[in-house]
Amino acid sequence: MAGKRNRTVSSSAASAAFGQWLYSSGIPRHQFYHVMPSAAEAFRRGYARSSREPVPAPLLPPLNGRVSVIVSACNEASSIPMVLRELKRLPFHEIIVVENGSQDHTYAAARSFEGVIVAHIPDRLGHDVARAMGAKMSTGDIILFMDGDMPVSAEKLSSYLVAADRGVDVALNDIMPLLPAFERQDEVTRCKTFLNRMMGRDDLEANSLTAVPHAMTRHAMERIGYGNLAVPPLAQSLAIRQGLRIEAVQTVDVLSMNRRRKTNRGKDNPVARLIIGDHVEALGETMKDLGARLQWGQVSRTELALRRNSL
Repeated sequence: MAGKRNRTVSSSAASAAFGQWLYSSGIPRHQFYHVMPSAAEAFRRGYARSSREPVPAPLLPPLNGRVSVIVSACNEASSIPMVLRELKRLPFHEIIVVENGSQDHTYAAARSFEGVIVAHIPDRLGHDVARAMGAKMSTGDIILFMDGDMPVSAEKLSSYLVAADRGVDVALNDIMPLLPAFERQDEVTRCKTFLNRMMGRDDLEANSLTAVPHAMTRHAMERIGYGNLAVPPLAQSLAIRQGLRIEAVQTVDVLSMNRRRKTNRGKDNPVARLIIGDHVEALGETMKDLGARLQWGQVSRTELALRRNSL
């Protein structure tokens, strides 16, 4: 017990020291969360060497809020143990698995992890509805969203937690480094870029709540509405309209990890049609409130043409 207590004290001291260094480091804002995992690991090793005390990875600065994570899962018995093992390395207040429509042993696999809350729904809801349900169930101040088929290292996930704890209302997965040039992008990616630009957030490019992992504050979810989380592009458009702070904070390669299924393969597949439809819904709902021209209401035809041709 004494050894465990000493490790806890050492970890707390290392966390506090890292936080002090990190927030005074002068790392540029646009790089801050991207470089944080590598900076944390270098600091952890140096601290452990100088203190001669073990410091477990990943090393995070102290978090002010309680953190929940929602994992949506359907037929993920083979992958969800890897997902949960990584999550267990982080200081979560609660881990909620929304297991829906599974025909394998996903429920048993999730239940085998101590302290994990499993919400079992017999019917298949889809990832988006499952995330919305999990968000409503959660009690944390910060909520991280994951899928049960994509194990992500705790080190990379830490960027989303720290970003939300430091005031980023919506912390997105920065997928831009993974994408080809615009002329070779698919229709779904172009829809994401189009929605962001029409909402005046050119800086977000194709980054979207349609991609996990992402994190949100409780404040953001309450402003957006839990039900609207079931349509990620609509939730994103509402977050922008509410003036919430939205940033792409870390790159996780979900494109190569995404399980290939019959429904998400090939041109004009069902998943692509669903996502495109969600973007149409988001634009339609926004136009009802802001008018058909959205942010372009006072823009001249010449400027509009210039901006459009820059796509």
